[in-house]
Amino acid sequence: MYKGALLQKCSQSKCETPRDNGIVPHDTPTPDDAARCPCLSGNSYGDCCAPIHRGAGLAPTAERLMRSRFSAFALGLPEYLLDSWHPSTRPEELELDPHLRWQLLDILRTERGGPFDRTGIVEFRATFRDGTGTVTGTGGSTRGELHETSSFVREGQRWYYVDGVTD
Repeated sequence: MYKGALLQKCSQSKCETPRDNGIVPHDTPTPDDAARCPCLSGNSYGDCCAPIHRGAGLAPTAERLMRSRFSAFALGLPEYLLDSWHPSTRPEELELDPHLRWQLLDILRTERGGPFDRTGIVEFRATFRDGTGTVTGTGGSTRGELHETSSFVREGQRWYYVDGVTD
């Protein structure tokens, strides 16, 4: 196992993230609270992942944390990703590839991970578009897919991402 397939995708392409405000890459618009949430839960961003990203609430389940992390990748929020990563496996820094556009999240399976569980597993498929082909190795804009089974742990009331295995 390694520390997160999404990080692995980024580090393989030696990515650099341009920033205007220190949080969101300059070419990634922050959604309005009324806009559809990037995690595709069916809720608005303001009623779904925004409160978790802003620290106004905690993800009550491992799946909600996974959804908030996908949205953070889609919006370019590396600080949130690091904060939601368990300290035992968290990298010192995280640079996101500004050419990747995370587009679709499908939750395939969950195991445990409820509000009263200590551990959880979330299997998902995430679709992305690689604007330059650096991650997919094609040299042009292509679609890609990441299939990962992620492990989570709850400490106190807070869920953390631990690691993931891809196939």
